[in-house]
Amino acid sequence: MAGKLAGKVAIISGGATGMGGAASRLFAAEGAKVCVIDRNVAAGEATVGDILAAGGTASFIAADVSDETQVKEAVATATERHGAVTVLFNHAGSIVIKPFLETTLEEWEWLHAVNVRSMFLMTRAVLPQMIAAGGGSIVCTSSISAVAATPMEVLYDTTKGACHQFARAIAVEFRDRGIRCNAVCPGFIRTPHGLREVEELSRLGVDVSEATLAMQQGRIGEPEEVARAALFLASDEASFVTGTHLFVDNGFTAA
Repeated sequence: MAGKLAGKVAIISGGATGMGGAASRLFAAEGAKVCVIDRNVAAGEATVGDILAAGGTASFIAADVSDETQVKEAVATATERHGAVTVLFNHAGSIVIKPFLETTLEEWEWLHAVNVRSMFLMTRAVLPQMIAAGGGSIVCTSSISAVAATPMEVLYDTTKGACHQFARAIAVEFRDRGIRCNAVCPGFIRTPHGLREVEELSRLGVDVSEATLAMQQGRIGEPEEVARAALFLASDEASFVTGTHLFVDNGFTAA
């Protein structure tokens, strides 16, 4: 199958739903052999089923990518099924929305594990085979929240700031070994995550009404729009792009 990712093997963590699901379908449509890694078994298998029905190549692995043993096993299985991984989309993540003084240490550690440790574990597991294959591309999902703080999201904003710098640091250390690493940074997107964020912020008195979102970013974004940005960064079309942050926010952070 021809396409922008023809001949590539791609792992997408958190690839079952939302932006991850859109990326899984798009990467496969562009020729990649896709391995979806997610905790949501039903959604992951459904996404893979859609890819197979469309003539693509994909498989699903159930795993918690914040757990070291599960990550190692999942990457080994993906490699056995599809070959050396040359594209990694570190998309898995979650959010905690609550007043800072009510945030618990357990929540702090849990969200850092899901949003940050998962990127460390997945990247560390995949990098050796990327280097052996002569190069690869890593895309990490950051957020507008890495640079634009929101009330009730101190924990989430902090984890996304870490994701931002993780992508830069990997890019700098591994550039001369053929590895590119970039971050895609969505604004408010029409996904289960994004809609829950709007609902919970509103409940806590933060103005994220349609009128306010329209002023900040024109409209709510669609998951496919983020997937297309991630595709560009993952593909050889971005061969001279590394260590950057691509904001997909319709001008939110430019205003």
